[in-house]
Amino acid sequence: MPAPQVLDPRDLLRRLTDDTRAMVTDLERLVRAESPSSDGDALGACRDVLADIGTRLLGTAPTVLPRDPGNGRPGGLLWRLGPADVRPVLLVGHFDTVFPKGTLKRRPFLVDGTRATGPGVFDMKGGLIQGLYGLARLRELTGRDPAVAFLITADEEIGSPAGGPVVTEWARRSRAALVLEGAADSGALKHARKGWSFYDIRVKGVAAHAGLEPSKGSNALTDLARIIVALESLAAYDDRVTVTPTVASAGTTQNTVPDRAHVTVDVRVPDVQAQKDIDAELHRIVADVARLPFEVVGGPNRPPLEEAAATDLLETARTALAELGLEWPGSAAVGGISDGNLCAATGTPTLDGLGAVGGGPHADHEWADVTRMPERAALVARMVALLLQEG
Repeated sequence: MPAPQVLDPRDLLRRLTDDTRAMVTDLERLVRAESPSSDGDALGACRDVLADIGTRLLGTAPTVLPRDPGNGRPGGLLWRLGPADVRPVLLVGHFDTVFPKGTLKRRPFLVDGTRATGPGVFDMKGGLIQGLYGLARLRELTGRDPAVAFLITADEEIGSPAGGPVVTEWARRSRAALVLEGAADSGALKHARKGWSFYDIRVKGVAAHAGLEPSKGSNALTDLARIIVALESLAAYDDRVTVTPTVASAGTTQNTVPDRAHVTVDVRVPDVQAQKDIDAELHRIVADVARLPFEVVGGPNRPPLEEAAATDLLETARTALAELGLEWPGSAAVGGISDGNLCAATGTPTLDGLGAVGGGPHADHEWADVTRMPERAALVARMVALLLQEG
């Protein structure tokens, strides 16, 4: 590479704006590589596409992370750039999506005006492309590899069973974590996320003929219904704490007293203490209400990303945007979770929502604004440069 140079933020943005067409082309290629979390073959194929794009842009191949030992699901990718003895800035993303294989046939990648649509375009393949292009231009304009770890996992949408420990490990090694999940409304950054807990409550009853001798049975569904109603008391009226039964099943046939029933419960909380309190209360309520044998499986999965973790990085983002000549988009606290929760839990400064500007995550109307891709790529690149200068 040429000798190190002083980075001109406005030149960085101009060059990335010139890259818009190329970014959209690579985004289409990545979206067309469908990658549902449950499909190992599809994940592997998508990972290969992503590795190829990143290798072309960054000039070096990534490390391929090990497979999930529990189920053999492919691992993610890691680009470690810059001097090994310098604490890096961590960029975090994932390439798995919630959309089943075949969604692309019904909802292909399309660009209509400023909007790109297609499965995973906002959550979060747009952010991955922006991050790669931002780093590539940063390398070119400074003449050196920045001290960056770009970690892209393959299982975030299902709770990061394999990717989570890797995220935690690299967050501990890093000076800051920038999460390339999609932005909040109108491009706002995400300075806080709720914590996430999930539970599977299982009740065991006794089967019997529903018409001939129902009294000889013990109805697991009825018992579970009482439990679900009782859990409503845990939720806060202001939505600071939400407790949401999501998936339930019971019984075997229409004319049989259900001998088993279960429900999954999604819990979101604003802070660590609330997460502990709700966990204890949920277990207490189930034990108090249940009349049949029961089991509660699960618990806290992600601690909250509290605002204090993002305070300094919000100022870095303000500085970067001002130098780029861009307006401040604001910041927001959101209910969804990401691997940013794991980064913040290590004590590493963490800022989320640096990815695509758009909306509709996990929905058929998911979209990303392709005209905003250059500015978000420039924001990430400039923040990396500023954080390394501070170091």
